[in-house]
Amino acid sequence: MKVYDELVARGLIAQVTDEKEIKELVDNGKAVFYIGFDPTADSLHVGHFMALCLMKRLQMAGNKPVALLGGGTGMIGDPSGRSDMRKMLTVEQIDHNIDCFKKQMSRFIEFGDDKAIMVNNADWLRDLKYIDVLRDVGSYFSVNNMLRAECYKQRMERGLSFLEFNYMIMQAYDFYHLFTKFGCNMEFGGDDQWSNMLAGTELIRKKLGKDAYAMTITLLLNSEGKKMGKTSSGAVWLDPDKTSPYDFYQYWRNVGDQDVLKCIRMLTFLPLEQIDEMDKWEGSQLNEAKEILAYELTSLVHGKDEAEKARKAAKSIFVSSGSADHENMPVAEIGKDEFKDGKIALSQVLALSELAKSKGEGRRLIEQGGITVDDKKETSPVAVLTEADFKKGFVVIKKGKKVFKKITLK
Repeated sequence: MKVYDELVARGLIAQVTDEKEIKELVDNGKAVFYIGFDPTADSLHVGHFMALCLMKRLQMAGNKPVALLGGGTGMIGDPSGRSDMRKMLTVEQIDHNIDCFKKQMSRFIEFGDDKAIMVNNADWLRDLKYIDVLRDVGSYFSVNNMLRAECYKQRMERGLSFLEFNYMIMQAYDFYHLFTKFGCNMEFGGDDQWSNMLAGTELIRKKLGKDAYAMTITLLLNSEGKKMGKTSSGAVWLDPDKTSPYDFYQYWRNVGDQDVLKCIRMLTFLPLEQIDEMDKWEGSQLNEAKEILAYELTSLVHGKDEAEKARKAAKSIFVSSGSADHENMPVAEIGKDEFKDGKIALSQVLALSELAKSKGEGRRLIEQGGITVDDKKETSPVAVLTEADFKKGFVVIKKGKKVFKKITLK
């Protein structure tokens, strides 16, 4: 199966501007393609994962990825899919986040001469002069057409700042710059980016003539991927200091039955023939599929050793904490200075260990019967732990059936 056909079979393609030309480029290793990442945090998260896997997949087929870090566009903020304006970051925060992104991307993509390249649009956007942008770029954009774009329509009633309105122009200019400087002939992005991507293709053709050629393509579930990266307790990060390998493993281990095969098809590098056989699985076999998904993705992000540790720790969920695999459990440390008269509220422990967002939520979890401490269910909202409870060096707190942590003192 050719590369493009495999992307289709894996459910990764939603829309393209010229399927025949795109297929020709991708299948023959002639695509120089870019995907943009705005540095809104100091770590990539699960919502970026599909794009990273796609870049890796296409690079393995001989195509050249361009990882575009949004040091410039990150100062504006993309209004797509947002109900309000994104929090403004300082230049220092953005640059720090970019440094973090670079380290994480190198786990997926091979950068170097004649391989992938990494660029920062701050290098050309931050020094642009306003009048020059209006004359050289803005003159090619129709305000009427921009207002019809879905990324703006959904924000018009709630309020769209003029700053955000410029995001499409900046993203289009990115494609133009990469096309002229690096020969970048293709842009990938989420289905919520379609209008912005088309703007870049049109800008290239209008400025350079109808024979200038650039393609756009969207990923089927990238906007869903952004939602996928969120849980009730926050985002699922690729940085192990923000989301442990165990918690990352558990996130994928707990996907819905209806999503597990779709995720395996889109995100893992298992052969399609093997996945097609798994499509027939049902019942308890789906739990095995979830374990395969969790192990494969944790291996990609954190390495096989961490994936194996996470798998062993996850299996210990189904035995009592007395015989569980304590060595590989996720750990939360609590300072002894949090204790008063040798005691600390269990609700406070839940909040400090991030098993709950707050002490109030911790009390509600306890009252609802969702908290177990060393195999003993606690239902009193005023329950406490004492320093004596830590005589073996830790206590194990389980939230619900599948989330648990080893609590230690420091």
